[in-house]
Amino acid sequence: MNTKFKNDINEGLSKLSKTLPSKYFYDKIGDALFVKIMNLPEYYLTKAEFDIFKNQTKNIISSLGIKPDTYFELIELGAGDGTKTKELLKVLLSENFKFEYLPIDISINALNNLEANLNNELPDLKVTKKQGDYFSVLDSLKTSKHPKVVLFLGSNIGNMEDERAKNFTLSLSKSLNTNDRILLGVDLIKSKDIVLPAYNDKTGVTKTFNLNLLNRINKELDANFSIEDFSHQPEYIEKEGIARSYIVSNKDQDVFIGALNKTFHFKKAEKIHTEISRKYNDTVLNSILENSQLKIVTKLLDSKAYFADYIIIKT
Repeated sequence: MNTKFKNDINEGLSKLSKTLPSKYFYDKIGDALFVKIMNLPEYYLTKAEFDIFKNQTKNIISSLGIKPDTYFELIELGAGDGTKTKELLKVLLSENFKFEYLPIDISINALNNLEANLNNELPDLKVTKKQGDYFSVLDSLKTSKHPKVVLFLGSNIGNMEDERAKNFTLSLSKSLNTNDRILLGVDLIKSKDIVLPAYNDKTGVTKTFNLNLLNRINKELDANFSIEDFSHQPEYIEKEGIARSYIVSNKDQDVFIGALNKTFHFKKAEKIHTEISRKYNDTVLNSILENSQLKIVTKLLDSKAYFADYIIIKT
């Protein structure tokens, strides 16, 4: 049994305002459901950033200020399947840039799949995968004096509360040398009619994805959540710029978790907070970066101006 999972679930459900960590969405079933979500018509985020990488690759390269004859390390935090990054890698290879690609991920399985895929599709690419926590890996790379370009895509920073994002960017800044660059992908603040459907699709895949977390607790922690007695409820306030996801109890009920030998009471309409998705603009991002040595150079937008890839420099 995963002790960390057990402890995190106990801690979250014991709070006055209950929470469940969104990282636990991603078991085998959750992974497959999220792939479906990325292909939904309502879920614009992946398509928007892919639009930038596909159609503005040369702009990305020139904005990063990298030169064909200067060796650099291209480091990707949370590399996943590398779909967007491949668009950049192809152009860098075809134009004979001197670089090494270092994907970092907590999942060795994801890294092995990515490496096999890249060996097949881009056999000339030098890949050095690094498994582990972002900052422990970045710290180990800091001794290298080669210029670095760090990719942090997919609006993953949006899953952090602002205070945590500030700490993250401060740690990132400390892990880099002067003039190293970051390409940071963020979802932009937009109207509710565009944002909310991305977290509440018509076919209910996102609902299934969220409620699968309760299935996972049932299976792995011997719990008796009745899935039909809970609903998925996303919320978004444009002025605030943060989308939030909740699992909501449809009635007064008790749930027993065998692995904890503990019963949790849920009131009717009580919310369990599972995830945030912070949306950004220049003002928000500058406030996140204010205590670091990171400065915005420019940004690239997709064709609908839904998403931005910010180019940031360590000063």
